[in-house]
Amino acid sequence: MPASEDLYVLAPGEGEGESDGWVSPQPIDEAVRTAVADATDADPDEIAGAESYVDLDAVAALLDGDGEEESLTFTVEGHEVTIDGGGHVAVDPE
Repeated sequence: MPASEDLYVLAPGEGEGESDGWVSPQPIDEAVRTAVADATDADPDEIAGAESYVDLDAVAALLDGDGEEESLTFTVEGHEVTIDGGGHVAVDPE
């Protein structure tokens, strides 16, 4: 299994606008914690690492384009998190 600190996804960067904001690669743990916290007002320090919620090998395969899936959705603290094949992280706050 890949180490989570070696697995990077894309997360919104500083000053992101709705249509043309910057994204920056971040370790998956940081990106998932930040995305969930931003969408839900949760404390990112209280969210476990990504490996607690999703198989990191499956994420790595998705990012490498080694599978048939276009995205991967998993639940973090009751919220759906989706990572697409381009490495973008999105959270459904409901």
